Amino acid sequence: MARGGGAERGRAAAAAAAAGLLPPACRQPRRRRRRQETRAKLSVCSKLCYAVGGAPYQTTGCALGFFLQIYLLDVAQLDPFHASIILFVGRAWDAITDPMVGFFISKTSWTRFGRLMPWIIFSTPFAVISYFLIWFVPDISRGQVLWYLIFYCVFQTLVTCFHVPYSALTMFISREQSERDSATAYRMTVEVLGTVLGTAIQGQIVGKVDTPCIQSPVFLGETNSSVAMEEVNMTHDTGSLTDTRNAYMIAAGVIGGLYILCAVILSVGVREEREASELQTDEPVSFFQGLKLVMNHGAYIKLIAGFLFTSLAFMLLEGNFALFCTYTLGFRNEFQNILLAIMLSATLTIPLWQWFLTRFGKKTAVYVGISSAIPFLIMVVVMDSNLIVTYIVAVAAGISVAAAFLLPWSMLPDVIDDFKLQHPDSRGHEAIFFSFYVFFTKFTSGVSLGISTLSLDFAGYQTRGCSQPSKVNFTLKMLVSAVPVGLILLGLLLFKLYPIDEEKRRKNKKALQDLREESNSSSESDNTELASIV
Repeated sequence: MARGGGAERGRAAAAAAAAGLLPPACRQPRRRRRRQETRAKLSVCSKLCYAVGGAPYQTTGCALGFFLQIYLLDVAQLDPFHASIILFVGRAWDAITDPMVGFFISKTSWTRFGRLMPWIIFSTPFAVISYFLIWFVPDISRGQVLWYLIFYCVFQTLVTCFHVPYSALTMFISREQSERDSATAYRMTVEVLGTVLGTAIQGQIVGKVDTPCIQSPVFLGETNSSVAMEEVNMTHDTGSLTDTRNAYMIAAGVIGGLYILCAVILSVGVREEREASELQTDEPVSFFQGLKLVMNHGAYIKLIAGFLFTSLAFMLLEGNFALFCTYTLGFRNEFQNILLAIMLSATLTIPLWQWFLTRFGKKTAVYVGISSAIPFLIMVVVMDSNLIVTYIVAVAAGISVAAAFLLPWSMLPDVIDDFKLQHPDSRGHEAIFFSFYVFFTKFTSGVSLGISTLSLDFAGYQTRGCSQPSKVNFTLKMLVSAVPVGLILLGLLLFKLYPIDEEKRRKNKKALQDLREESNSSSESDNTELASIV
């Protein structure tokens, strides 16, 4: 009788499934569901497709970071004061948009494409258009400042709509920590390669036209920078300026095409997985309640504090190294190759750091990787100007840059797992974690830009000069050596407070697996009971 009753319930459930009375999760065969739930390994193809999605943000960011200021001054011929307004307001708006986008993502319901992927897909074409218009010189006598300010801010908003959900996607490509760490290593390798591409594409295309420097610093000291730029521009004919503008637009078109290609590969090759616990509800989470929980999570705050100072150190180095090579070391024609050596070194050593953190732990990798730059940063300013030594320092700095790229994104998922264990009933806050980390990173970028500009201005920096006063050279030494070393040491001290070591990671991993198994078991029991009732 029992067997007959079970068969009858099975036939009833099958009939109900065929009639569409059961939800899709209940109609799915249990054996198939178990196979999907236990499928933890990500293929190399999936990791590569996920990693390619990190290239657009780094490529466009690198091109803007290295060339936008020169473009506004020398090509668009804006007043330096107006150019500074565009750069500062754009950076500030860029930082503000990250929490805003994180808020809207947290309110987004799940769709057939996922919750994060639609943001990536629909923001891409508009981001490419606005990026191209940044590098276009409008034929208007007034309103150029407003033109560049609007499209710079619009692009920063749209690229944030791409990058924040892409960063949060780390938590939805796999449930296994080891697989997420491996995918993050792939991503960091491609992102560093993206910085190489951004520098190479923009530099090689635009570098065809050389703008001569001003021989006499006294000339700049006796006249304002606008007059100086006007005099320099008089040495160039209209055709030369037109060629330069066309070169910038060609570079923007190539990078824009690369942006679209990477977005297509990401959307086609990566599947956004949904947590079993999230299947129980489609209600959007409360952003402000989630924000309060996130910002009160001690491990997150300590991780952010540590990387805040180390990121500021490397951004100061990145923003001033070209000026340091050009004026302090005297390698005016070599700085692009030196920057390329840094990026290539970082790209090649990311797999090394992935192996190192797997073998020795993430906290150990932080101490060894980031601190390895300190002796070389000291060496480059203490020793006399030497091209070979500079290249050695560049390669060593690239090794440390690789660690600085990889480790934050590898450690953030551990913090989110720890948060889930402490707040098992609070779901959907991944975008908040990632958006505020990106916010703090961009905040440090703005701070580094402000510190560099003000320091060089106070030291008497001569715009477009062939050489700089001794005070400027001393300031550049401080910005690429003493200040970054101090910030790195402070950041490493703060990492001593970070509570998640390898032992706690293993415990959290086991606890999360037990929690998921319990959730899956409960879901299957509910489905069986519903089938029996039907």
